[in-house]
Amino acid sequence: MNLYTRTGDKGKTSIIGARVDKDNQRVETYGTIDELNSFIGKAMTELDPVIFQDILEDLESMQNELFDCGGDLANVMKERHYKMTEEPIQVMEKRIDVLMDEPPLLERFILPGGSPAAATLHIARTITRRAERQMVTLLKETEEGDVPLVVQRYLNRLSDYLFAAARVVNARLNVPDNEYVRSAKVFKDGGRSRKAKE
Repeated sequence: MNLYTRTGDKGKTSIIGARVDKDNQRVETYGTIDELNSFIGKAMTELDPVIFQDILEDLESMQNELFDCGGDLANVMKERHYKMTEEPIQVMEKRIDVLMDEPPLLERFILPGGSPAAATLHIARTITRRAERQMVTLLKETEEGDVPLVVQRYLNRLSDYLFAAARVVNARLNVPDNEYVRSAKVFKDGGRSRKAKE
């Protein structure tokens, strides 16, 4: 089987049930999810498997879930059977609560960075936000029920997880978070609440 097919040379690509332009909003959205998945994979290569076993297990599950999200977005068949459910979101919320209890209390906004793995997780977080924004655009362009809403909720929660995980990575490596120097004290609960991150 050849890796190249030449079928996309004129700017079209196949999704499940149709052929569309490569800049179609569905393609843009699941393409960004693919980009996000790649950066999560990069972060995983930067994490010590002994120190970060729990986070690596989380991220591996999330890579599979993101693949499900992309597949669901690419499906335009009349009868669709989506893979994503609410369960991964519930699991992620529990993990966020656990992780947020680990690093030092947060009073101000922080700058992305610290250790290499934390910096990569922050990159993944910002790509997650972009994917979420693209989801909003996609939802505006499609009829109600034509796009699985669970994907948007998943992405929203995932950005919170990646923020929490980046802070934990720095904490376990004894690398302090770099505070935004002109930030007022904005987290009344030390950043423990998910509401601090939208």
